[in-house]
Amino acid sequence: MIARFLWLAGVASASIIASNAHAQDTAQPVADSAEQATARGEVIIVTARRRAETAQEVPLAISVIRGDSIEATGNFNVVKLQQLAPTLQVYTTNPRNTSVNIRGLGVPFGLTSDGFEQGVGIYVDDVYNSRVAAATFDFLDVAQVEVLRGPQGTLYGKNTTAGAINITTNQPTFDFEGRAELTVGNLNYRQAKAAVSGPLSDTIAARIAVAATSRRGTLYNTVTNRWINEQDNLGLRGQLLFKPSDNFSLTLSGDYSKQDPECCGTVFVRVGTTQRPITRQYDALVAAINAANPGRNYAVPSRNPYDRLTDLDSNLNAGNKIGGVSAKIKWDVGPGTLTSVTAWRFWDWKPENDRDFTGLSVVSKSQNPSQQDQYSQEFRYNYESQKIDFVVGLFGFKQRIDTQGTEQQGADASRWSLTGTQATTPSILQGLTASNTQWLKSTSAALFGQLSWKVTDALTIQPGARLNYDKKSGFYQRIVTNGAGQVISCTPTPTAGSVLAAQCGVYQPQVSAPSDSAWNFTYDFNVNYKIAQDILAYATYAKSFKTLGINQNGLPLNSDNTVNYAAGTVKPESVNHFEVGLKTQFWDRRATFNLTAFRTDIKNFQATVNGGQFGTVRGYLANADKVRSQGIEADFKIVASDRFTAYANGAYTDAKYKKFTNAPCPPELSGGTFVTGNQTPDAPGQAGNTPSHPTASLSPRACDISGQGLPGVSKWAFSYGAEYNIPVTLLDKDGQLYLGVDGNYRSHWNSNASPSIYTEVKGYALTNFRAGFRGEGFDIFGWVRNAFDVNYIENLQVAPGNTGLIAGQPGDPQTWGGTIKFSF
Repeated sequence: MIARFLWLAGVASASIIASNAHAQDTAQPVADSAEQATARGEVIIVTARRRAETAQEVPLAISVIRGDSIEATGNFNVVKLQQLAPTLQVYTTNPRNTSVNIRGLGVPFGLTSDGFEQGVGIYVDDVYNSRVAAATFDFLDVAQVEVLRGPQGTLYGKNTTAGAINITTNQPTFDFEGRAELTVGNLNYRQAKAAVSGPLSDTIAARIAVAATSRRGTLYNTVTNRWINEQDNLGLRGQLLFKPSDNFSLTLSGDYSKQDPECCGTVFVRVGTTQRPITRQYDALVAAINAANPGRNYAVPSRNPYDRLTDLDSNLNAGNKIGGVSAKIKWDVGPGTLTSVTAWRFWDWKPENDRDFTGLSVVSKSQNPSQQDQYSQEFRYNYESQKIDFVVGLFGFKQRIDTQGTEQQGADASRWSLTGTQATTPSILQGLTASNTQWLKSTSAALFGQLSWKVTDALTIQPGARLNYDKKSGFYQRIVTNGAGQVISCTPTPTAGSVLAAQCGVYQPQVSAPSDSAWNFTYDFNVNYKIAQDILAYATYAKSFKTLGINQNGLPLNSDNTVNYAAGTVKPESVNHFEVGLKTQFWDRRATFNLTAFRTDIKNFQATVNGGQFGTVRGYLANADKVRSQGIEADFKIVASDRFTAYANGAYTDAKYKKFTNAPCPPELSGGTFVTGNQTPDAPGQAGNTPSHPTASLSPRACDISGQGLPGVSKWAFSYGAEYNIPVTLLDKDGQLYLGVDGNYRSHWNSNASPSIYTEVKGYALTNFRAGFRGEGFDIFGWVRNAFDVNYIENLQVAPGNTGLIAGQPGDPQTWGGTIKFSF
């Protein structure tokens, strides 16, 4: 590890960005791409099809954002990027629990499991990042991000059923250049970035970049008397380019990123009535705990989430170390180019959480540190001719993830989770600890290719195919110890009403070792026709898949409280995708308008479901029978003159469960006695043992949520921006004074896997402004983000135990500051 670290520190490389295909400013060429100067409008070069070509020539829905546009709008990591790309949804409760979706599809929304694959492939300089959490570092020295919408499996990997994010960093140059940037703002925001590049000899060039970011937290913890959910990030990347001739290059890259914030806490948002007995709901439980502890008088510091007050009493941490090394060879061989990309990446995750979301000691400890190693090798051969272009390749991937988890019950746990006399005996659950050990091994290999046949100057037919093999094996063991440190066993079933039965009702020992493998063949077929020089129409059909999954966080229980081993493996997703699009430019390419309509049907959709339990089985994978996402996207950009540019992008996305008849129930239909035989469940939110309902409420064992919307998806999303400048001379410097605005809107969405009336997130609109002066080699500007200080929620979470507590994370308040950038 010391040798690896030294290599990382010496040659550090990696970066990330994604974006908006008709992004903000006039585009610059991507490194390794040729661009011809033109008097007509701008030309944006992309590598979406593994070769350099203009964005308007690529027959797929693609969004492009340049690195300086991302910096100007303050979208410094992948989580913030959704503010620029309407069909991109990124939701996070901490780096590990991050969902990156396109058109509502991609990663199962909710608590993550190592046993599934993401449906949005994230690539940095052609290197695949297998876990979303391993791609949450700050953007560093990024040239461009391309968001490819729709399945990309024939070129970008086995699991890109929703799309891919292709990130290109700035490459070493044989001309000496450098840049530095410093930003300060409110909330003690500090960010510094620097990059330098140049020749070491006639055949070797190097580039090194560094960035550091810190910011005070946005939530105040009244228990610890400090701000939490802060930023504390450091990133390094270095690259060496060996180019002995025009037809051969070798690039060695390394990167290292460290995040060490006190994060990620929540605030009280609301209480929703479940079907639990009224005395077992949140407010009644708090009252009972206070009554049992005279003088305590516990209450949350505020029931208004936008007061940004919390009282979490467990340690919080989101320690994240990410890095890797890669070697990329490009060799012009005959009429084509051979590319080899060899990479190793690691991810070291050290979290601490408060899993009861309160200042009560219900769950006193919750942490699941993980360590990941991944190795990948890709070979590609690109051939281009007047009539035929093709890409053919081989891909190999190997991964191992080890996790060690601990969850422990606290002094208030008995009162919170037990009934009768047991509720008055804290020692029954206090100190009860579930210690989890798990590992995952994943291997994948693929043969892929894509052909472009130019039938005529206007008509092109583009088929593609991929043959993939995947194997996954895992191990999970949970050992449970009581407050005295003694290992407990729940086999045979303990006597009802006993202390052991109460303990087994919270944590049960469990061992599972799921394993499975699968072959998959996928293909796509695209026909595109150039109606005129700057008008391209296309239609695509894709048969894609997302490989099998295994449940790595423990298995759910059957109705008789035994382990459901049948849930150990999850079927692959089968995807049928249809898309038509029109890409146009007019007014001498100063105006660009692109339109896309799509429909994606998925069988055996891999959904994260929540059993409402304490312990690590609170979230697991299951197959929904059928899901459909369909919609329309429009992108418009205008470069009216050197003085004024503007863009507006919009998307309508209708993403829903077409058939999911055995889904877990939302909280308003949970917590009561399970129905048996022909019994009818009670109404949603009908608490039991109340004057109006004196008996226990009846809850269904599963719910039919067919026809309901997928979590995390707004039906309507828009982004826009404009910039105006005037030439001036300031302090003997020629330059431009400029004013820019950008904003985004998202309609309401639901944040629970089974949509709940309590987890509906209201729509919101954010507006940002910037103004400054730039000239040759410098840029000085001030900015304000969320200029109108809009209150909005980024995510809502259902607290375990069916008590009705809903916690959440408010979005950033108004922030402001200034940035100075120099380049040479």
